[in-house]
Order: sequence, then structure tokens, then C-alpha cells
Amino acid sequence: PSYEPDEKLVKLINNLLKTDYKVIVVNDGSSKKYDEVFNKIKDKCVLLGYNKNHGKGYALKTGFKYIKKTYKKDYVVVTMDSDGQHTIKDATNLLNYANEHKNELVLGMRIRNEKVPLRSRIGNGITRFVYRKITNLDVYDTQTGLRAFSSELMDYMLDIEGNRFDYEMNVLLKCAKDGIKIKEIKIETIYIDNNSGTHFKAISDSYKVYKEIIKYILSSASSFIIDYTLYTIFNIISGNLLFSNILARVISSIYNYNVNKSLVFKSKKKTYKSAFGYFSLALLVLTINTLVLKLVVNYGINIYVGKIVTESILFIFSFIIQKIFIFKDNKEEIINK
Repeated sequence: PSYEPDEKLVKLINNLLKTDYKVIVVNDGSSKKYDEVFNKIKDKCVLLGYNKNHGKGYALKTGFKYIKKTYKKDYVVVTMDSDGQHTIKDATNLLNYANEHKNELVLGMRIRNEKVPLRSRIGNGITRFVYRKITNLDVYDTQTGLRAFSSELMDYMLDIEGNRFDYEMNVLLKCAKDGIKIKEIKIETIYIDNNSGTHFKAISDSYKVYKEIIKYILSSASSFIIDYTLYTIFNIISGNLLFSNILARVISSIYNYNVNKSLVFKSKKKTYKSAFGYFSLALLVLTINTLVLKLVVNYGINIYVGKIVTESILFIFSFIIQKIFIFKDNKEEIINK
């Protein structure tokens, strides 16, 4: 994918031509003044493009669609940035691994050192931390553009949402959700001019990258607000802690199930299967919640503070079970869809 490139793209293409690889460049709606750069490579590779800038994810999927249409299965796709950050040697290492591990996503992992600009270190550090908390997977370089996968995963990659920088994060989130193994291979760390050539917009693109994660948090937060509000109202009316906690949880659980299935996890699993698992979990959590709540209150803690404490304890447990078991689609069905 290439948006308003400089001579580094020409150099990269010339070096790639020394290999046996098929080279595809997607001009992601660059302005006319960059035609000079693209004219230097148009006879050396497959050059795709369009007039309006749509974003990195759109450009990647444009290339993927061309590959799927043009080549028969049993190939490996390697994505490289056009700014000279990736070496052909590293790309080849990823390609070879992906060729031997058909259903894995392979990432080029840049190790943090003095070459990495401060903003890149901070951005990758934050994303790595949040991704680990959400998925329980430790991916070191979540922002790498050097990636590889076999034709077995082509339909899977095309089906993932996102048109800009959010697409690459969505790929990592979807693979974690569906049990697609992610393999990291160390690569050389190259940043040219302190990464001044990046087209990543700090605020707008960060939102797009994190929006999938934000949905997880908002779903849980809104469910908690509903649960806590109803718990308070019912307790004031009835004065019965057990009744209030159970009724509030039943109502908030119905709401949370529908939001998680349709908006957060976007599960295609049949409703009766996911509903049975979800409400079995909800019953377990409710039982634990009520017991812990009574224990907390018996120690003299305010019942409303106690509610917050018990919900915080069970939040992570509930999320992990939903993601890994309840709303996880069948892996074979996903890959062969």
C-alpha cells in the first residue's frame, strides 16, 4: 500500500525485482504530483490504484482482491510498507514461515531500541498493553506493517472490517477472538528521518485503531450502569439486598447479551448456543456476585460500595469467558467460509 511515496518506494521495487516474487503496489489515491514516482515503477510491477484516498486498510484489501482473482491457491502474501522500513531479507523470513504454517498470521517484530522514535514507542506501548488486557495475548509489535499469511486465510482477511489504520488492529483482534495463531519473528528496526514519512494521524487514526477496544469497554460500562441503577432503585423500594441484586442482574444481563453478540463480538454463532452459554455464565457470576456481596457487607462495607467492589472483581473473569468460549465462532467454519 502506498500513499504519496518518495524515491524509497522506487528503491524498494528495484530491490524486489531481484527476487522471484510477484510485486503489487496499490496507489491509495495519491495526488497528481506523485505520478512521477509511480511512473518509474508502473512497468516493473502490478500497479493498482484509484483517485480518492481511502486508507491503508482499503489499499491492502484492494491488493488482496486482485491476488485472489489472479492467482490460484497455495501462495503466500507478504505486506510491506512503502517507506523503506522493511528489508527483503525479513520479508523472506516471514514468507518462509507462513508457507510452512498455513493457518497462522505472521508478524515482523521490531525490537524497541534507540532507533525507535519516542512517539512510536509510546503508541506501540499503549496499544500493546491494551491489546494484552483485552485478548490475554502478548503481541509485542501490534503496529508492524510487515505481515504474512497464506492463501488459506485470504477470505478471512478480506472479511475483516476497517479501511484505514484500524484494519491492521482489527486483524489482530479478530485473530485473537477466533483462535488464529499469531507468530512474531524478529526483524530489523529501521526508522528513516524519525519516521517523518508516516501518514498516521495521531487523534483520528488512534480513534479508529482503538474503536474496537472502546466498544468492549462501553458495553460493560453501560451494562454496569443499568445494573447498578436498578440495584439501587430496587433496594430502596424493597429493602431486600438479595432480591434487588438478582432482579437488576437479570435485566442488565439480557441487555448485555444482545449488545455483546451483535455489536462487540459480532458472533455468528446460533442464538440458542450463545444464549445458553451466556446466561449460564451470568447465573454463575450472579451466584458468586451475591455471595461476595453479602460477605463484603458483613464486614461492614457500605452496600453500594460493596456492589462496585464485587463487580470489579468479576469483570475480567466474565469478559475472558465470553470472548474465548461463548461468542467464539467455529474456527474451521471461519477459515473455510
